[in-house]
Amino acid sequence: MTEIWIADDDRGVRFVLAEALRDAGHSVREFSAGDAVRAALHESRPALLVTDVRMPGENGLRLLEDLTRRNIGPVIVMSAFTDVATTAAAYRAGAADYLAKPFDLDRAVEAVGRALAAAHEEVIAPAPREDEHALLGESTAMREVFRLIGRVAASDLNVLITGETGTGKELVARALHEESARHGKPYVALNTAAIPSELLESELFGHEAGAFTGATRRQAGRFEQAEGGTLFLDEIGDMPIGLQTRLLRVLAGGEFYRVGGREAIRSNVRIVAATHQDLEARVEQGLFRADLKHRLDVVRIQLPSLRQRSGDIPLLARHFLARAAAELGVPPKRFSRGAMKAVEQRDYPGNVRELENLCRRLAVVAPGLEILASDLGSLPARETRGVEWTDALRIWTQDALAQDEPDIHARAREALDKTLLQAALLANDGHRQHAAAALGVGRNTLTRKLGASRKRRPSIGQPT
Repeated sequence: MTEIWIADDDRGVRFVLAEALRDAGHSVREFSAGDAVRAALHESRPALLVTDVRMPGENGLRLLEDLTRRNIGPVIVMSAFTDVATTAAAYRAGAADYLAKPFDLDRAVEAVGRALAAAHEEVIAPAPREDEHALLGESTAMREVFRLIGRVAASDLNVLITGETGTGKELVARALHEESARHGKPYVALNTAAIPSELLESELFGHEAGAFTGATRRQAGRFEQAEGGTLFLDEIGDMPIGLQTRLLRVLAGGEFYRVGGREAIRSNVRIVAATHQDLEARVEQGLFRADLKHRLDVVRIQLPSLRQRSGDIPLLARHFLARAAAELGVPPKRFSRGAMKAVEQRDYPGNVRELENLCRRLAVVAPGLEILASDLGSLPARETRGVEWTDALRIWTQDALAQDEPDIHARAREALDKTLLQAALLANDGHRQHAAAALGVGRNTLTRKLGASRKRRPSIGQPT
C-alpha cells in the first residue's frame, strides 16, 4: 500500500482528500505545515506528496523545489491562488500536476493515480527521426510522392509543388535539394506572398547602391545567394504579374540584372516553386502568365492533404510528440489508445502543420506521461467548436474502455444528469421550477436528482 502525504493548513481539505484517497486504497498521512513535512522526511519518504502553496512557515513551492532536488516525489501542488506566476513556478520546480481550488475530488484522486503510475514507469518514446528533410508517411499517396522525389531530385528540372496550406511543401523542396547533385551548394527559400510587391524585385535580384531611396550599398538578391544551388519560391501564385515577366526572362535566358544595374549576371540556379492555388485558374483569370507556368511546371508534385492520408496520422503524431519533448525539454509522453483514436478522428484544415502544433501543445499541457482522450479537451475552443457532444462522449467512452475502467454506463449517466442540472439552474438563476421546466422534467424529479448529487463527493475548497 502506497503512502500519500497531504500538506495543507485547512483541516477540512486534508480530511476530505485523505478519506477519498483511503477509499482508493492508499495509506495517507496528514500535515498542517511544510515544516512538519520536512521533519517527517528524516524518518520516512512518501510515495507522493500533495501540498498547498500557502501554509504557515515554509510554503509549498519551496518544499516542492527541495523534494525535486532530492528526487523525492512526485509532488502535486494545490492552491486557491491560481495566478500565472504561481502556476508556472510550480511546473518549473517539477510539479507533477497543479490542482486549482476548488477542484473536483474525483479528479484529484485521478491526478494522484496518474502521477504515481508515471513515477513507477519509464516512458520510452520513439526517438525523433533524424532524416534531413523529415518527410514521413506510409500511405499510398505519400509513397508516390517519395517515388517522384527520388526520380526527379537527381535531374536539374524545375519542379512545381502543389497542395493545401500546411501539407509540407517546403519539406519536399528541401528533400529535392538534399537528394540532388546540388546538395553541397546553398538552399535559399523566399515566400513571395510575405514580401511587399515593391520590395520583391530587390529581394529576388538584388540592387545597386543608389537604385532607390535607402539603397546605400549594393545588395545581393536571392538568385545570387543561391548560385549553384536551389532557389525555393513559395506561394508563387501570388507573385505580381509584372515581376513574373522578369522571372520568366531569367528562366529563359539564364541571366538577370540587379535593380538599378547595367551588368548582366549569369545564373545557375535550380528553381523549385510551390503554391496552394490553382495555377490553371489563375492563368485563365489573367493573374498568372501561361508561359511562366510552363517554365515552372516541368515536373509537378502534388502533395495530399492530411485527410487523404489519414492512415499516416498515428505515425506523424508519435513523431511530432517525441520531437516536441526533445525540443522543449519536457519528459517524453505517449498516447493512450483512446487519445490516439481521438487524434485520428479530428479534422485538420491546417493539415500536417496543425497536427504538429497539436502535438506540441499536448507535450506541454497534458499533465501525465500518458496522454488521455480527455486531455484534448484542454485545447482552444476553435478546434472543438461545432463538434457534436455525442462525439465527445464517444471519445470519452473509447478511452474508458481502453483503460478497462469500471461502471462506465453509470458514471456517464451521473455526469450527464449533473451537467444538465448545473446548466439549467445556472440559466434560470437557481430557480428549480423554471430549471425543471426548461429540461422537460418535473420539479420533484429535479429535487430528487439534486439530493442524490449532494450525497456524492463535494468539490475541495468549497463549503460542504
